[in-house]
Amino acid sequence: MSENCNHDCASCGVSCPSREGAAPDFAAQANPHSRVKKVIGVVSGKGGVGKSMVTSLMSVILRRRGLNTAILDADITGPSIPKAFGVHEQLMASDEGIFPAVSATGVKLVSLNLLLPNETDPVVWRGPVIAGTVKQFWTDVMWEDVDFMFVDMPPGTGDVPLTVFQSLPLDGILIVTSPQELVGMIVEKAVNMARMMNVPVLGIIENMAYFQCDQCGKRHYIFGESHLDAIAERNGVGLTARMPLDPALAAACDAGKAEMIEAPWLEGVADALQKL
Repeated sequence: MSENCNHDCASCGVSCPSREGAAPDFAAQANPHSRVKKVIGVVSGKGGVGKSMVTSLMSVILRRRGLNTAILDADITGPSIPKAFGVHEQLMASDEGIFPAVSATGVKLVSLNLLLPNETDPVVWRGPVIAGTVKQFWTDVMWEDVDFMFVDMPPGTGDVPLTVFQSLPLDGILIVTSPQELVGMIVEKAVNMARMMNVPVLGIIENMAYFQCDQCGKRHYIFGESHLDAIAERNGVGLTARMPLDPALAAACDAGKAEMIEAPWLEGVADALQKL
């Protein structure tokens, strides 16, 4: 038994000798009206690296390819997915469950911001309540037919990521990072957590990797040279991608126009996901 054990196995990912018999199953049952084929978690070790942007763009790219895509916004205290898609109406429900919002191009969305009376209302909840809400987004929402669902998680390795890893049928995760050396260490925390939970790490995406001059085309490494290849090799991850530092990307998401962004840097990641 761990020295810090609180005897609550539901909030712990450690394989502990004190667990008797079979390990408890925390898997949550999807709503009867949900038929989700693949669930991909999008994680980061720290905030501010563009995780929600990557989540949005991946869903948009696969939607353009004719697939049904959805986003479960698990970042309860900092939801940004609705804003990126320009979706602001509150979610509706029936006796059978909650209806997801649908973006202009058909991406299905569920986020706490679509349930609050005002988008700017703070969420002052403790961890277990937040984790329970994320689970309800899986069990209570009528997602219907979805080929790829992306789960936008809050940064770190706390309650919500643990709930998603244990309760949702993840087919793998994408880790989003930025070029700083410190972030490399934080990325490995996310990799190690995924391995502890037996969830495959499908790829690492480095955001803000470089700035490309629109006059001469030269790349400038604002935050230093990339360490992506070394981090990926050290952790046995074969799929990588680099996104530029481009103010136009953030401006488009702030304006609710994520579906208008062309993201050629992520096409290879989309190809790999389709082969799952």
